[in-house]
Amino acid sequence: MTDNLSYLEENDPAVFTALKGEEQRQKSGIELIPSENYTFPEVLATLGSVFTNKYSEGYPGRRYYGGQEFTDQIETLARERAKVVFNCEHANVQPLSGSAMNQAVYLGLLEPGDTVMAMDLSHGGHLTHGAPVSHMGKLFNFVRYVTDPSDGSIDFNQVRKDALASKPKMILCGYTSYPRDVDYAAFKAIADEVGALTMTDASHFGGLVAGGSMRNPIDFGFDVVTTTTHKSLRGPRGGLILCTKKLASKIDKSVFPGLQGGPHMNAVAAIAVTLLKAQTDEFKQYAHQVLSNAKTLATALIENQTALVTGGTDNHMMVLNTVESFGLDGRMAEEVLDKVNITTNKQIIPDDPNPPLRPSGIRIGTPAATTRGMVDADMQQLAQWIVTCLQNPEDEALLGQTRDEVTAFCERFPVPGL
Repeated sequence: MTDNLSYLEENDPAVFTALKGEEQRQKSGIELIPSENYTFPEVLATLGSVFTNKYSEGYPGRRYYGGQEFTDQIETLARERAKVVFNCEHANVQPLSGSAMNQAVYLGLLEPGDTVMAMDLSHGGHLTHGAPVSHMGKLFNFVRYVTDPSDGSIDFNQVRKDALASKPKMILCGYTSYPRDVDYAAFKAIADEVGALTMTDASHFGGLVAGGSMRNPIDFGFDVVTTTTHKSLRGPRGGLILCTKKLASKIDKSVFPGLQGGPHMNAVAAIAVTLLKAQTDEFKQYAHQVLSNAKTLATALIENQTALVTGGTDNHMMVLNTVESFGLDGRMAEEVLDKVNITTNKQIIPDDPNPPLRPSGIRIGTPAATTRGMVDADMQQLAQWIVTCLQNPEDEALLGQTRDEVTAFCERFPVPGL
């Protein structure tokens, strides 16, 4: 790796400079975007390995190119480790991203025009859960359920009524900005009553399921669970589709040749590495600390009169209503915190009256901070910095002092692999 970086420095100093700048940004700032994390050093090594060079269309033992002895080994390892970690009957480790994995499920198990019930985008769902601007939202008929913004609860009587009326072929739960846990039993009961498949998109909390700190939808009889392999799982960019044996063939054919060609074998190797790490006691401790940190941070923010969507969190993330709390839209709040090396993302809130690029909130989470070794006491400090800066967005002296404090604070918590 070091030699390769020296080649890069010599032959493309512009890219090398940007790379080193990003390294420094990650070292000197606090990453609070809940979908981001610091991957394992072993994953970084694998991503930059010779597996990058190999094309491997097909599946182990059934490839279209020769020279697959070692790619078959790593993909088999990744699949078997996924089955152990998530207690599932079948795993496909080839999807190139979270969006691709969800698309593969829809296209493999449904027909265009079929009805899918999923969470409304502004209430916490993802673009691939049927947002009208997405291709999946145009191919399938999505019926959306909503939450009570005050506490995040879902009216399952209404969900049942809507399901009985619309007869969905699939009921999907999971989220991208929902700070509560999911009542899998309630969703499963409704799906069984109407004869629908059940799917969970666990992209955000897959690592917490793997680490035993959040419940596993598979244990409730769900047909399909998808998860990205980065975020809380701390692996490479990629996706996993976990399903029953009954659906295995349809899922595999949908991924390849249905949706994509050759998998990125360097990422598949990195997924195998990640799933071995996820079986360790150290990872389980990490997953539990992520949740503890999130609850501590949420409590500290609430104690400082910050309005949180749903009033708190049951998982690794929270959504701050910055308009109500500080008179700032989410874009403004994100930019203020960027100035002090605290990275967040602007976020719509339920039924947000503001447009997506200037929404009413920001989304924050604790996976990356926990990876660096931050614990509950550190969350108290984070909350104080966030509140003080958002209360004084134009006080450049205060923001400059806070930036220095954050930078010094971060020196105590090394970034893995850097």
